[in-house]
Amino acid sequence: MQNQSTKTYLKVKDYSVSGETFQLIENSEFGFLETTPQPTSEKLPGYYQSEDYISHTDSKRNLFEKVYHLVRSISLKKKLKLINSFTSETKKLLDVGCGTGDFLQTAQQNQWTVFGIEPNEEARGIANKKTNQSVFKTEQLEKFKSQTFDVITLWHVLEHLPNLEDHFKTFKNLLKPNGTLIIAVPNYKSFDAKHYKKYWAAFDVPRHLWHFNQESISKLVSKQDMAVVKTKPMLFDAFYVSMLSEKYKTGKMNPVKGFWYGLRSNIKSFSSKEASSLIYVIKNI
Repeated sequence: MQNQSTKTYLKVKDYSVSGETFQLIENSEFGFLETTPQPTSEKLPGYYQSEDYISHTDSKRNLFEKVYHLVRSISLKKKLKLINSFTSETKKLLDVGCGTGDFLQTAQQNQWTVFGIEPNEEARGIANKKTNQSVFKTEQLEKFKSQTFDVITLWHVLEHLPNLEDHFKTFKNLLKPNGTLIIAVPNYKSFDAKHYKKYWAAFDVPRHLWHFNQESISKLVSKQDMAVVKTKPMLFDAFYVSMLSEKYKTGKMNPVKGFWYGLRSNIKSFSSKEASSLIYVIKNI
């Protein structure tokens, strides 16, 4: 994606794997931030080699992971309720970057025909056991027939994908004309992002290639003649991200302080509409 801007918004360290520092450059056309330099496709998988990368594992080794999985179980019910509000006779769902497949399993148990895309081999194997072999490698995206799906979801996945505009073209092509695209991403305009700045855990460089705000998502989808018809906050994310940010900032877990800033972020978002993470519901115009 062409970006004429060289304005540095922030310099951020990779706290979870490499310790390297990256720049966040403002994209002058769309308004998102770009991680610079972006790792090559050969090097990128190495930045995911961490036992702390929770979305690729079902482990519950400590209190932090146990809380994460408890929150995830609550979030699954909310996600199911959301996609059920867009039901059709066929109820075909594609979840891109499905991790270990819990959302797909939940949908499948509620009469959805499910398909998943997951590049991580270990996570894909776990997901396939839960979903009766419904999860595929990334290459499968190009093999699905056009206008196949009623709902396509990306839960904290878009920020990991290269070639943004190409992916949006693909999602539009795979959706039925009245289908729904649901995207959840961190919001760098939130209170917790502004408070923690370079320590904000949701920057998660270089795994997160892009960092979005509401304007940038709207501009990206408008290129495909689509529009954001609704946004919803992900309130749990503010607590999780703030606790992890506190660890990056001070070198130790401080759950009380992290909880406090997560709470403040959520309270402020009720008026500002700038939650730590946002769900975008997107439809064809």
